[in-house]
Amino acid sequence: MSTDTAVPAELKDLYALSPEAQELLFTEARTAYKFTDEPVGDDQLRAIFELFKWAPTASNVNPLRILYVRTPEAKERLLPQLNPPNRPKSASAPVVAVLALDSEFTEHVPTLFPVFPQLKEAFEANPELREDNATFNSALQAAYFLLAVRAAGLAAGPMKGFDAKGVDEEFFPDGRWRSILVVNIGKPAEDAWSSRLPRLDYEQAVRLV
Repeated sequence: MSTDTAVPAELKDLYALSPEAQELLFTEARTAYKFTDEPVGDDQLRAIFELFKWAPTASNVNPLRILYVRTPEAKERLLPQLNPPNRPKSASAPVVAVLALDSEFTEHVPTLFPVFPQLKEAFEANPELREDNATFNSALQAAYFLLAVRAAGLAAGPMKGFDAKGVDEEFFPDGRWRSILVVNIGKPAEDAWSSRLPRLDYEQAVRLV
């Protein structure tokens, strides 16, 4: 295992990304736990969405939805739903994104996947298939979202430690959206990071056949 983030020298010329972009998105990026009070503007939130939305999902179903929590009143509603150790993290963030899957994502399938508009009826006739697609693809999009936050020059602090049922009752009472991840967003404070944790080496994680 390794904590060295330097790309092996023999591989550096194989990336289309610049070294700076590699560091921004991957090798030097870490989960932020504290943020400055510098605001995150509407244009920055829009920039995150306009980038992340183009990443692929199965059959282009795009089930992820985003709620940006940023007013003091909205934060007062959200913070009690977070596990106690996570509350200071979100309290310091200028914006907290609640990522949710849209249980009625099939509504848009004929437009998003016009080569097979019957897929909408296939999903609706098979609840298990619809749920599997919503769960997998929303998780996939959540990962893209984190990269888009970093690409916009901001730090992301993803958290699963929250009461999903409580968040849904508070913010999504109609039951259509279901929260899957909370992401703190902003400019990182000086002491925002924990020490870099190790990663598996190539030989530990990859097999060739």
